[in-house]
Amino acid sequence: MVIIDTSVWIAFFKSGHSPEKSSVTHLLDEDRVILLGVVLSELIQGTKSNQDRQELQETLIALPYLEITPHSWLLTGEMGAALREEGITVGIPDLIVAALAQEYDCQVYTLDSDFQRMPKLSLYSPPT
Repeated sequence: MVIIDTSVWIAFFKSGHSPEKSSVTHLLDEDRVILLGVVLSELIQGTKSNQDRQELQETLIALPYLEITPHSWLLTGEMGAALREEGITVGIPDLIVAALAQEYDCQVYTLDSDFQRMPKLSLYSPPT
């Protein structure tokens, strides 16, 4: 399964014929996409109108969803602390995505370079 980060969803919804649109469509067709609450919240927050929010909710709410657990929160904190010890600061939303990806053995599809600095994280690379 692939967790699609907010950065990729934004490119998917904004672009007409982007590589992200093609890749996400392919993953959706193969039922390989999994949604996280933090990603859904970031996308909803970025909408410009109530109609956009409604359409986005209707589109994304049908996807399989991973729930965050107490173990996920602990893993999130541990990852953040370990990175900070190396002089790397990463925001909680990205740490949540990374922790859930590790916990549930998922890949992360992202355009955000912060994820490349996280050890033990499997990043999704679209086929060329």
